[in-house]
Amino acid sequence: NFSFPALMKLAQLPRRTASRLPRAAASLARRALSTQPASDDVEESVHDMLRQTCRDFVEAQIKPVAGELDQTHRYPAELVAQMADLGLMGVMVPEEQGGTGMDCLAYAIAMEEISAGCASCGVIMSVNNSLYCDPVMRYGTADQQEKWLKPYASGQKLGCFGLSEPGNGSDAAAASTTATLDGDEWVLEGTKAWITNAHDADAAIVIATTDKSLKHKGLSAFLVEAGTPGFSLGKKEDKLGIR
Repeated sequence: NFSFPALMKLAQLPRRTASRLPRAAASLARRALSTQPASDDVEESVHDMLRQTCRDFVEAQIKPVAGELDQTHRYPAELVAQMADLGLMGVMVPEEQGGTGMDCLAYAIAMEEISAGCASCGVIMSVNNSLYCDPVMRYGTADQQEKWLKPYASGQKLGCFGLSEPGNGSDAAAASTTATLDGDEWVLEGTKAWITNAHDADAAIVIATTDKSLKHKGLSAFLVEAGTPGFSLGKKEDKLGIR
């Protein structure tokens, strides 16, 4: 959980309608998938290589500690760092923006293999890829992408996504967190809950209502850096799995 009292001001996203071998494998995959035209055989072999690399990583590194992670609620920082080395924290983000530059199928394969070993590790990875990096990649300005995308897609930093709230879950249209324009800055006020990665993230995309009269169309996405004055973290919930 994290909360935003008044006086919190930040920039808005523009509103627009672990080893050398894995790195070598990821590099080969990127080159093969970026070559046009790519044959089905080449793509299949690259995807097979990615699957085997992830499966070997899971067997050697994740499965031996998966039970302990679930019992203790410990954030697996060492595994996340190794997933970053494998290029798994920004699979579909272009290389020039810090990512691995692979396709949707590669991302699905990697997610399947990591989640088979530990669902929590899979969710950490998916939130950074899909809920944080993807919106910044698609809708962020060039300056925002330089600061808020590159280090996150490379795995140097970790992102999270603040949508769910204590009173309305993931019902975005019912979001009670508000954002009010004060001069040339935005003031956010509200509380989010059940936010994966929140306690370890370096930044969050926060969904807030900027125009209640527009209902679900009156929502905006804001980039919030952890440690910003007014940004506070609540207790970790004792969930049933995927802790």
